[in-house]
Amino acid sequence: MISKLFLFSAITMILSATLFAQTKLNYPQTKKVDQTDDYHGTKVADPYRWLEDDNSAETKAWVEAQNKVTYAYLNQIPERETLKKRLTELWNYEKYSAPFKEGDKYFYYKNDGLQNQSVLYVANSIKDTGRVLLDPNKLSADGTVALSGLSISDDGKIMAYGLASAGSDWQEWRFRDIETGRDLPDVLTNIKFSGASWTKDGKGVYYSRYPAADSKSKLSAENFYQKLYYHALGTPQSEDVLIYERPEDKEMFVGGFVSEDGNWLIINVGKGTAPMNMVYVKNLTMEKASIMPVVEKLEADYSFIGNDGSTFYYRTDKGAPRGRVMAVDVLDKDLKWREVIPQAAETLEGVSFINDQFVASYLKDAYTQFKIYERDGKFLRGVELPGIGTAGGFNGKRGDTETFYTYSSFNAPPTIYRYDMKTGKSELFRQAKVNFDPSKFEVKQVFYSSKDGTRVPMFIVHKKGIKLDGSNPTLLYGYGGFSINMTPGFSVSRLVWLENGGVWAMPNIRGGAEYGEEWHIAGTKLKKQNVFDDFIGAAEYLIKEKYTQPAKLAISGGSNGGLLVGAVLNQRPELFGAALPAVGVMDMLRFHRFTIGRAWTSDYGSAENAEEFPALYKYSPLHNLKKGTKYPAVMVTTADHDDRVVPAHSFKYAATLQEMHGGDAPVLIRIETKAGHGAGKPTAKVIEEQADIYGFLMKNLGMSK
Repeated sequence: MISKLFLFSAITMILSATLFAQTKLNYPQTKKVDQTDDYHGTKVADPYRWLEDDNSAETKAWVEAQNKVTYAYLNQIPERETLKKRLTELWNYEKYSAPFKEGDKYFYYKNDGLQNQSVLYVANSIKDTGRVLLDPNKLSADGTVALSGLSISDDGKIMAYGLASAGSDWQEWRFRDIETGRDLPDVLTNIKFSGASWTKDGKGVYYSRYPAADSKSKLSAENFYQKLYYHALGTPQSEDVLIYERPEDKEMFVGGFVSEDGNWLIINVGKGTAPMNMVYVKNLTMEKASIMPVVEKLEADYSFIGNDGSTFYYRTDKGAPRGRVMAVDVLDKDLKWREVIPQAAETLEGVSFINDQFVASYLKDAYTQFKIYERDGKFLRGVELPGIGTAGGFNGKRGDTETFYTYSSFNAPPTIYRYDMKTGKSELFRQAKVNFDPSKFEVKQVFYSSKDGTRVPMFIVHKKGIKLDGSNPTLLYGYGGFSINMTPGFSVSRLVWLENGGVWAMPNIRGGAEYGEEWHIAGTKLKKQNVFDDFIGAAEYLIKEKYTQPAKLAISGGSNGGLLVGAVLNQRPELFGAALPAVGVMDMLRFHRFTIGRAWTSDYGSAENAEEFPALYKYSPLHNLKKGTKYPAVMVTTADHDDRVVPAHSFKYAATLQEMHGGDAPVLIRIETKAGHGAGKPTAKVIEEQADIYGFLMKNLGMSK
């Protein structure tokens, strides 16, 4: 028999939960300042400009106040702990990278399951488990120091490695003796967006850095730009030799690496994030050799594959938007290019040079295919993969006959295969053991028409046997920019969503390069609206085909994908039940003023350009929120240490959204502290964030029991 006290308590809990869900939240009051900017005659107010200073005491107080409201809301969601428990259970499996070889040693990464950062191992053979070479988990108490770069000398004796803290793009490079495990005294600083490339003799590395940004240097924007240096082991960084710079254009990125034979330094010069670069080379076998131009126009992508003496092989989209392989003799004064592998119907993503053969990785409707060609371009064979998924690897040296690749899909955990280049046979090397049954889930690819009639592919994943009656909670994820491809891959966190009855959908919208550079360009600058139309088209397809309905449909995306979510939410707020813009680019008029933002103008354009300003202003998430609009439930996520997409974007957007919102659905901002843009985020923080996100969706899409 149920006691009256128990019944009263239960009713009180239900009423409290209902009242909490229906009552408009009391958001922190965000002060406004009198700030107006003039863009080519258009006056634009920016009342929350003060939030751009994320280090001020005022902003920190605002962050604390917003997090207090957000976590008070999240703490009311009973499913949160169950979600966290299941996420932790699923995440707790051994994760391996494909091994790679340098000298006579093999190297690989391993995570025991719940380690915040993966550990680097070195072994004497592929059958040897080896020993720990570097454990980043021991570098900080909270796991926020990550291994951000790695380069092993050709003889396998010295390791150069980069470290990044709290998700920052800034790196510090160190050097370790692989045999003893001890670090050398050399330390390289002021590095961002650079690796380290060893000379053949192992005496030093080429790397790119920025000037020292300390109080004594009195840096100005005019002399803050990337330069290529050579560092000789055993010498202070102050004595590093300047190899190359572009003082006439401070926005250029400059990087260099050494060819496998050790005879050439290849220098790439690019601007922004557009897949275009110039190429210069230096003969390292000659004293005082000059730097010679190979490509001097910034008009196409040139990705180095390998070389035969002075004959260089490149993957390029010059004259072939889906990519082809070309060769050029860099000592030929006429620099005549010849085609080795022509453009195919599929998109050529990359090419390796192994066993004196080319291994070409293609995308066919956004999933991986491998094809192997002889050095003269003659097709030899394809590589049979387990299904429609994503595969990567085939790394190694030109003389190697052994290589490895990793395959995964939405319902297939990462599996590593060893591939024999001579026989063409794959054999299972390692397979992830995740606590779930893949046979319970269905993966399909559909095609739909966007607003202008463009045919767009979309992957849809869900439990087998669901009813297409419009009742399924659905999460639509997108990106759409910077030539980044969205391909079928495995995600532990996605499994939890699927297990709870959710449908997961990912369209390959324009702005990526799934169909080559033309697909990318069709979603940039003045054509950016195509990206939003493609995403809206995906939502309309899911509703039309009765997978879901607006009240059950959530959208999600991070970084450029956060911009996507913000823009689409403004344009079609009635189409969605919830939105999750993560670390988004929300202020399209000022993004280029912060950290690396100026590099994004190649995709977005710039408000300083009179022709591009109107388009940016028309879709900018921050500037198109309408007073009194009933927006769906929104949880913005960002990090206070993000130095790529600075948190000011999300801060200003969240403050404005809370001001403009005319409905009762929650509009929250969850601000991670001691974290950055996402790279190297500790496992514990990832699990906590995912539990909060799914808990928020379950509550607002009517999934709560």
